[in-house]
Amino acid sequence: MSETAKSTEQGHDLGLDLGDTPEGTGYRVLARKYRPASFPDLIGQDAMVRTISNAFESGRIPQAWILTGVRGVGKTTTARILARALNYELPDGSVIQPTIAMPAMGVHCQAIIESRHPDVLEMDAASHNGVEDVRQINDAIRYAPMSARYKVYILDEVHMLSGAAFNALLKTLEEPPPHAKFIFATTEIRKVPVTVLSRCQRFDLRRVDAALLVKHLAGIADKERIEIEPAALALIARAAEGSVRDALSLLDQAIAHAAGKVAAEDVRQMLGLADRVRVVDLFEALMKGDVAAALKELREQYDIGADPAVILGDLAEFTHFVTRVKVVPQVSDDVSLSEAERKRGRDFATQLSIRVLSRTWQMLLKGVGEVQASGRPVAAAEMVLVRIAYAADLPTPDEVIRSLGETGAAPARPSGNGGPASAPSATQNFAPRYEGPRGSSRSSAAVSPRPADDPVAGADEPEPAPTLAIGSFAELVALPPTSATSI
Repeated sequence: MSETAKSTEQGHDLGLDLGDTPEGTGYRVLARKYRPASFPDLIGQDAMVRTISNAFESGRIPQAWILTGVRGVGKTTTARILARALNYELPDGSVIQPTIAMPAMGVHCQAIIESRHPDVLEMDAASHNGVEDVRQINDAIRYAPMSARYKVYILDEVHMLSGAAFNALLKTLEEPPPHAKFIFATTEIRKVPVTVLSRCQRFDLRRVDAALLVKHLAGIADKERIEIEPAALALIARAAEGSVRDALSLLDQAIAHAAGKVAAEDVRQMLGLADRVRVVDLFEALMKGDVAAALKELREQYDIGADPAVILGDLAEFTHFVTRVKVVPQVSDDVSLSEAERKRGRDFATQLSIRVLSRTWQMLLKGVGEVQASGRPVAAAEMVLVRIAYAADLPTPDEVIRSLGETGAAPARPSGNGGPASAPSATQNFAPRYEGPRGSSRSSAAVSPRPADDPVAGADEPEPAPTLAIGSFAELVALPPTSATSI
C-alpha cells in the first residue's frame, strides 16, 4: 500500500476530514483537522442521522434537503457527507447505489471532502446571491454529471439569496433532473421563503450537549497528546454554547495560551471568566443579603481580570441551574459542572423558593444589559448586586397582604402632604430567603421591638406591632379602601 493510502486509512480511523495537510504547508487548526467525514463521526445529531439512514436504505431519497442550526453545529459538514454518500463508489464497482455505509475512501470521496469535485458544486449564497448566479445553476443542471452518480449543488447561507434569485430557483428545485440533488444550509431559517421550504426536507441540527462536547474534546486532546484538566474542558464546552467548531477553536487557543498543560485557570484568564466556585460564593452572599461581602467578592474578581458583565452572566447561569435543580433534581448530575457547583446547587435549591430565584433571574437579566451599556461597568454591576441583596429579604406582595388579612388591619395610605407612607399596623416577621449551609441566618427584616429601658414604654402601654424595615415597600403594597374591603 502506498504512503498516501496508508495516511488516508489512518485519517479515517481517527475520524478526521481526510484532507490531510501536506508537509511544509503549516499548521492545520483542530476545527478543520477533526471535521467529521462520515455519519458516525457526527456528534449530537442522532435524529437526523437516523432519518437519513432510513431514507437511503429504503431508497426514498428526496431531491433537496435544507439544514438549519446555529453556527458550528455541522451544517456544511453534513452537506459534504451527504454528497459523498450520494456518490459513493469503490474502485472494484461493488457499490452501485447511494449508501451511508462508507467503510473506506471511495473513488470520489477525497475530491468531495476537499471541495474540488466537478460534479459537487459548493456556492456561497452570501457572495453569489443574484439572479445571474441562480441562472447559471439552471443552465448547467440540465447536463449529466461528468463522473459521479449525481450532480450535487450545496448552497451555504441560502437565506442570503435575493427574492428574485429564490423565485428563479423555484421551478428547478421542484422538478430537477433525476441526476441532480440540492443541499441548502442556513442559520436563518425564517428568512427562507416558505415556497422553498415546502420543496425540501428540513433538518434542524441541534446544539451539542455540554457533557457530550466535553467527551469529544477529551478524545481530541488525547489524540493530540495534550494534557488538559477536566475543569478546563468544562469551561470550554460551556463557552462554546453547543457549537463544536467554537469549542475546537477555543481548545486551539487554550493550548497556545497555556504552552503546556492546560489548566482551568488558564482558560478562565483566556476567556475573562470568573472562578465558578467564587461565583457560587457571590451568589450565596446575595441570597443572604450580605451586601458588603458581595461587593468585596465582585471587586476581587474584577481585579484578577473578570469582566463585570460576564460575572453577572455567570450568576444568571447559576441561578438558572439552581432553579432547574429545584424543579428537576436530576439536573444536578450534569458532568459539565464541578462537584462543588452540583453539591451547593442542590443545597440552594432546597432552601430558596421559586419566587426568589425567578426574581433574582429577572434582575440579573436586566442588569447584564445595564452593565454592557454603561460607561462604568463595575459601578453598574455593584448597583445591580445591591438591588439583589436588598431584595433577598423583601417579602412578596401576597405575603404582606396575607398578613394584613390575618390581623384584620387596613393598610396605611400615603400621606396627603407628599410625605412618606406609614407602614402597615401589623405584619409578621418575614424569615430571610436563604440560611447558610450550617443553619446560620440573617436577622429578620422587621424592626426590633422598643428597648425595655425606654422611659416611654410603660407597663400598661400595649407593645407596638413590628413594622417593615424597608421604607417604601409599605407604599407599594398599600391598597385603596375598596380593594382592602374585598380582601
